[in-house]
Amino acid sequence: MAIMKSVEIMSESPKSFEDAIQLAVTRTAKTVSNIKSAYVRDQTTTIKDNKIELYRVTLKITFEVGA
Repeated sequence: MAIMKSVEIMSESPKSFEDAIQLAVTRTAKTVSNIKSAYVRDQTTTIKDNKIELYRVTLKITFEVGA
């Protein structure tokens, strides 16, 4: 039986939501092994001079423990 754990991560990117998600997964993988999924809980942007400045995401990253 697999035991799973989730952590909440916030990330941002000037490029896209997809890039913000990938940055979060890549950074989390530096300290967490066996990542199985990422659930996007929230997406927001910041605006500057009527243009999107940053794409922000809040993720729940789930990984297997004791594998």
